[in-house]
Amino acid sequence: MSDQPLTLTRYLLTREKATMPPEDLALVMERIAVVGKRISRKLIHASLGGELGYTGDTNVQGEQQKKLDEWTNQVFLEVFKYGYPVCSLVSEEMEEPLHYERNCRGRSYAVLYDPLDGSSNSDINGPLGTIFSIRERASGHRADASDLLAPGSRQVAAGYIVYGPATQLVCTAGAGVDIFTLDRELGEFILWREKVKMPPRGATYAVNHGNAAKWHPGTRKFIEHITSRKDKKTSYSLRYCGCFAGDFHRCLLEGGMYIYPGEKSAERKAAAGRLRLMYELAPMAMVAEQAGGRASNGTVDIMDIMPSDIHERQPIYIGSSEEVTLAESFKPES
Repeated sequence: MSDQPLTLTRYLLTREKATMPPEDLALVMERIAVVGKRISRKLIHASLGGELGYTGDTNVQGEQQKKLDEWTNQVFLEVFKYGYPVCSLVSEEMEEPLHYERNCRGRSYAVLYDPLDGSSNSDINGPLGTIFSIRERASGHRADASDLLAPGSRQVAAGYIVYGPATQLVCTAGAGVDIFTLDRELGEFILWREKVKMPPRGATYAVNHGNAAKWHPGTRKFIEHITSRKDKKTSYSLRYCGCFAGDFHRCLLEGGMYIYPGEKSAERKAAAGRLRLMYELAPMAMVAEQAGGRASNGTVDIMDIMPSDIHERQPIYIGSSEEVTLAESFKPES
């Protein structure tokens, strides 16, 4: 890299073969970067300001809402209120999309996001993230999300931000995966690595073993296989932090896979996924595929699934291509 730092906006304006015009991409990503900077700064001081813990409310998913969940979602709403060309926001924290008619001038987009991935880690200073997907809105669209109900292959850009020892922004617009690191002195995301390639195989896996009793037999057999220690191909180590973005980031850089299988419960005989397809799984799947990896629900590629609802959930097996293909061979969701 040259002595002159290459900022996110400057870099995106020079990109070729992206799936959206460079000017639009730079405008949208510049605002997502602002969101990341604000969240990163807030996380540093949240414990001192009494802003950790639960609000006492539940979100639209029926999950207990952390104070930071509510705050981070509000950051998105504020940043994109006058955020042309983004006219619609879809969030884990909102039952219906929020539409800004004033931003619908010509070509327009929707940003779908999980504002604070892994928020259960916020009270213990654990890894946290933000996941986002960018989709182009159809010509003549309405305020609802009907035109957005399309496979992940229709995304024009996607990525995530991880908040750890460094704050890093990972994004793709159909021309490879690039990683930017927040330089706090400059107040800018600076290019760290471009066109990142995920190793075809890794040595770690991430899954919540506490849910094993709810998994399909095929999933349990797969986990038994990769932890049997019979040979090098079955000698995986567990690495799980409870933040999808954080766990996947390890896979992106070092190989391996992240797993959140379908689960059955006493109230629900049929197995169901837990993570949301449109603003968690699809954007991560786009990053994985652009880096040479794969993402599957155990049967079909995540990017090929047609959603029926903006909050639809699916199982996920994502990471290095060899591991995901191996997982599918065990028919984990059958």
